[in-house]
Order: sequence, then structure tokens, then C-alpha cells
Amino acid sequence: MGAFHAYDIRGVYNKDFDKDTAYKVGYFLPKLLPCKYVVVGRDVRVSSNEIFEYLTKGITDAGVDVWDIGLATTPLVYYATVFFNADASVQITASHNPPEYNGMKISRTKAIPVGGDSGLKDLEKMVSEGTVQPVCDCEKGKIIKKEIYDEYVAFQKKFLPDLSNMNITIDCSNGMSSLFVHKIFGDGANIHYINDTPDGTFPNHEPNPLEEKNCAQIKAAVLANKSDCGIIYDGDADRVIFIDNKGRFMQPDFTTSVIGDYYLEKEKGSIYVDVRTSRSTTEYLKKHGATDVIIWKVGHAFAKTKIRELGCIFGGELAGHYYFRDFNNCDSGLLASLLVLQTTVKMKAQGKTLADFMDDLVRYANSGETNFKLEEKDACIKEIYDTFTALKPEKIMDCDGYRIEFKDWWFSVRKSNTEPFLRLIVEADSKEKLEEKFNSIKAIIAKYK
Repeated sequence: MGAFHAYDIRGVYNKDFDKDTAYKVGYFLPKLLPCKYVVVGRDVRVSSNEIFEYLTKGITDAGVDVWDIGLATTPLVYYATVFFNADASVQITASHNPPEYNGMKISRTKAIPVGGDSGLKDLEKMVSEGTVQPVCDCEKGKIIKKEIYDEYVAFQKKFLPDLSNMNITIDCSNGMSSLFVHKIFGDGANIHYINDTPDGTFPNHEPNPLEEKNCAQIKAAVLANKSDCGIIYDGDADRVIFIDNKGRFMQPDFTTSVIGDYYLEKEKGSIYVDVRTSRSTTEYLKKHGATDVIIWKVGHAFAKTKIRELGCIFGGELAGHYYFRDFNNCDSGLLASLLVLQTTVKMKAQGKTLADFMDDLVRYANSGETNFKLEEKDACIKEIYDTFTALKPEKIMDCDGYRIEFKDWWFSVRKSNTEPFLRLIVEADSKEKLEEKFNSIKAIIAKYK
């Protein structure tokens, strides 16, 4: 599929892209986003230093300075983009992917993402077809170190609740959240850390907590520590998954309800969710004061644009991304975890647990997202659409694949923007109805394998 995708540049390093690609991205970036300096951060992957070397050589060869903030979470780069009033920034990361992957996430002024439809395709064309003509030595840009950790930690701590009566377990996945968790949450006897040393080989588990197999360690630790809540970040800490006090994986769209509880107690407003979100969550948010629940496309480039456009309080995605008006409409795993803890602390004071909240919240049988590797995805989606729209659904959404809703069940079918998969979610009023409808859609998909 190549390294240029809908949201970012990403792939297996030295296969899908290499140092020459990184150099050209750096060289042509100031032509796409005219700027005097580019903020650059990087994760701890083995290939990140080489990518940094060639990316920044390209930027300086274009006559533009690099403001190097060093090792960083992706949300730190977003924060720095706004804090330093930068017109362009790059985070070198492959987020939750295995260690052989790497990539670059690009943002413009105010940390607005550069996606396929907002400049990334243009950059890809420049990289593949453009001519590199470095400026003379006297005009080359410089690499300037910038310190921002303290300001970032101070911002996060504004949302930190009193944890003195809480017991929590945090898994950093050997990723970039390791840079900040001790500074934010502290080192009290009631705070338990695992995998909190940055290591780009990710020796304990892949840095993708959305796959439940990667949560086995923290589930066990939550139970062993008798924790009120478990928190596990992905590799670049823009995503976060939670484990309840019974050691159960919390489906991320359900977590949107927990964060909604924090915000809607303070103010009423609209909330963004992606097209895969459970009715348990959308109904909870509406019941508790959301003026509107906006269902829209999957992916941070789409989410941030829509949240900014509509003035949403915050947004949540099934992938574990949570976006905040308080954070320049960007996603932040650390901020999301602080707000989930705000609600958890409040509930504990009332004699209620996170597991109690989840048991009350979830009202429908949900398949979770299932991936099917297909060659003829478009033809398959068309047949699914034709089959089920003939049954007169109550609602059809076509903003990202299709979400087709009936009175007692709904489904979402869509193509992945980053991987060669067809993705399916089915939700129904009962397990029996869920199984029936899931199998009927699966039978159509099987024709195209």
C-alpha cells in the first residue's frame, strides 16, 4: 500500500519507505506548509534517530530551521506546535505498530493534522516527482534544541484529581508515556507502574492496547494490586485503554461515556463519536446532557477537523483516541486517563466502582470490530449495502463506509484507511440477534475471500 496513508506516513522502515523518503519529506514540507521553523519530535523506535537525521537534513537543506523537542509523545508534539506558534510540525512514530514500523505524523498551524485530503497527497507527489535543490550553506537552516517538558507536565497536572484514596496500575507499553507518567501521577505506594522504561523493541508486548492480548499483563496486575482502575497507553501515547477493577477490558467507545460524565456535569454541549460507536454510549451521552452526539468518520484527521468545526466539547473513537477542546481539539492518552480518573474518584466517594459503571452502561450485545482481509472490498460492501437497504432500515449513514441502523440492531462496514482490511461491527438488542445478523453479513463477506 506504500507509506502515505489517509492520516499519516507509516510503514515498515526500509521496505515501505527509507531515509531518502524522510529526507524528501523534510525538504518539501516547507513548500507544502510555508514556515520559518518546523517542530520535530520522535519516539524511541530503533529507526527513529536515522529518520530524524535525514528528515531534519531535508528541512535545513530547504533553508528552514528545526526546533528539536527530543523524545516525545505525539500529543506533546501537538502541544508544542501550538505553544511555539509553529506553522509545521512532525512527530516521528509508528504509534501502536510493531517495532519494525515507523512513520511521520504531520501537523500545520494550531496542530491541525495534514491528512490525505488536506495536503498529504500533495506532499507525496512532491516526494515522488519533485527535484531537490538544496540552498547554499550560508542559507541552510539550523537544528535548535527546545525544552518543553515542564510546561507540558504542568498543563496535564491541571486535570489531575486527588489520588490519595485511589489504587491504580499503569502500563506504559515501553513507549513514550514513560517520559511523563511518574511526573504526573507520582510515585506513591498506591500507584503501580509496569513497562515504564522506553524501549523501541517493545520487549514485553506490542504497543497496541486495542488488541486485548496485549492487555494480559495489566489485567493480571490490576487484580493482583486490587486496583480501582488500570491504564495502558500505546507506543506514542495518543491512545489509551482502560481496565476496570474486575480486570476487564473496557471497550473504548464505552470509555467515551466515562469521560462524558466528567464534562457533562460541568457544561452541556455536543460530543463527537465515530461511526462505530455503540448505542450504549450515544444513548448515555444524550440522557446525561449532550446537546447533540455527532457521528462521523474514523481517524484523527477527520475527527479534529469536525470537532473544531462544530465546537464539540470532546470526542471519542473506538480506537482509543479521545479529542479535547481543552487540548486544541487534539487527542491525548494522558489527558484522557486523567479525566477517567476524575470520574472514578467521584464514583468511589459514592461507593461505586468502574465495573459498576460499565455494568450499568452496556445495554446491547456488541461484536467488537472484526477485520476481514479481502481483495474486492468495494464489491463486497456494495452487496452488503444492497442486501440490507432492501430491508428498509431506519437510518443509513455513508460518511465512512456505511452505518445501517434498524430498530433492534445496526452494523458498520468500512474499509480501513491504513491496512488492507474490511472492518465490521454489529450490535443488537440480544446475543441471539447479534449472532444471527453477524453471520448473515459474514456469509456475504465469505464470497469475496
